[in-house]
Amino acid sequence: MERLWAPWRAAYVTQEGPRPDCIFCAKLQDNRDEENLLLLRYPHTFALMNLYPYNNGHLLLAPNRHVGDICELTPEESAELMALSQELVKVIRRVMNPDGFNIGINLGKVAGAGIPEHFHIHLVPRWEGDTSFMTVFGEVRVIPEDLKATYAKLKKALEEAGRA
Repeated sequence: MERLWAPWRAAYVTQEGPRPDCIFCAKLQDNRDEENLLLLRYPHTFALMNLYPYNNGHLLLAPNRHVGDICELTPEESAELMALSQELVKVIRRVMNPDGFNIGINLGKVAGAGIPEHFHIHLVPRWEGDTSFMTVFGEVRVIPEDLKATYAKLKKALEEAGRA
């Protein structure tokens, strides 16, 4: 039997009452950014940590407006998502020193979108050799750093840059 330690999931799976229709909208409307791992707010977009990351530093970038398709984005939202991507790549490079990045969009459920009703971009730092034997043989990802520790490092770097 395969067992993975993922303590940050406990709060989600034990949450009482109805879950919000859209986690992006709920986190954006809530003013507890640190608790929600919301890193950065722009006028039309925002960035938050992925609760189920592929790698440390896996971020989700989304428009503030609830839209599900790239074709529904305004020119301002599109430009701001690109600016947000660029800013966060710079910060992650400085703080985490990855060898590269995957930046991608899963448009629609059939394309792998876990939350197809709210458009978002995945920004995933990558390191040489980050696909270890665990992934190859066990189909398991190993995330070596706690989400809150990664959040704290990135938030501090954004504050030092005058952005948070």
